[in-house]
Amino acid sequence: MSLHYEVVFNCFLRRDTPEPVLAALRWHLELDRERPADLDPGIHTFPLLAPDPDSRLPGGDIASLRLQSRGFAAGGELRAWGLLSRNYWLDDDLGELVTILDLLAPHVEEPGFGGYFREEYDTEPTIFTFRNGGYGPFTF
Repeated sequence: MSLHYEVVFNCFLRRDTPEPVLAALRWHLELDRERPADLDPGIHTFPLLAPDPDSRLPGGDIASLRLQSRGFAAGGELRAWGLLSRNYWLDDDLGELVTILDLLAPHVEEPGFGGYFREEYDTEPTIFTFRNGGYGPFTF
């Protein structure tokens, strides 16, 4: 019997995140249907963050990527790409987390919390963090 996981990505990406990274995220979130031509199908095998309309998670899956305000500074409004994704994954797919973490890590706006995953009946999530262009240690 397979285990199931709630997988959540919740972070800001820098406003200057390269368009190929944003295009890859939009494809993974199924905000764009066409796989970007420069996206390696050997690594990005299928849209990992696509919301399932029949998800078993309370409230369902979520997929959002938008340029949003982070407040104001002397130079004007601060804006960043807000990513929120919540999906229901099979344990067989959990190794694919690395695909998304590798895509996000170099572009995260601020170090710290980036999301979590947890087995559907666990009360304690495994948190992942971003720092210095990489992501924090965790185990499956």
